Amino acid sequence: MIKISNRILLEDKEIEWQFIRASGAGGQHINKVSTAAQLIFDINLSSLPEFYKTRLLNKRDHRITKSGKIIIKCQSSRSQESNREQALAQFIALVQSVSVIEKKRIATKPTRASQQRRVDTKKQRGATKALRQNKPKI
Repeated sequence: MIKISNRILLEDKEIEWQFIRASGAGGQHINKVSTAAQLIFDINLSSLPEFYKTRLLNKRDHRITKSGKIIIKCQSSRSQESNREQALAQFIALVQSVSVIEKKRIATKPTRASQQRRVDTKKQRGATKALRQNKPKI
C-alpha cells in the first residue's frame, strides 16, 4: 500500500513499473543494466477520490499526459532500487500537491501617501534630467 495521506491509500498494483536503460554517460555499465525506473499511473482507472482525479487532470505538468497517465522517469542513480524510490517519492509529492487549495489573492490598492511619494520622485527625477540638457548660447 502506498500512503498518500492519512485517508488515502493506493494499492501497489495501481502503479506500473518499467525498468529501462538509462541515457547518458556511464561506460559499459549503462549498456548492460536497466537501472532507470519509469513509473506509470493511470489517473482515470485509479481508486483516488474524484477531487484528486479532476485536480490532477487539470494540472499543467509535463509528467501528466493528455490521456490521463502520470509518467515519471528517474535515472539519477546507478541503483535500480534507488531510482524506484525516487520516482515513487516524486509521484507521492505530485499527488499531494493537488490536495492543497491555495488562497485566492485579493488585489490591494496603493495608499494615497505612497502614490504621492511615487509622483514626487518622478518629478524630482524629471527635474534632474532637465538640468542636464544643453541650453542654447545667446
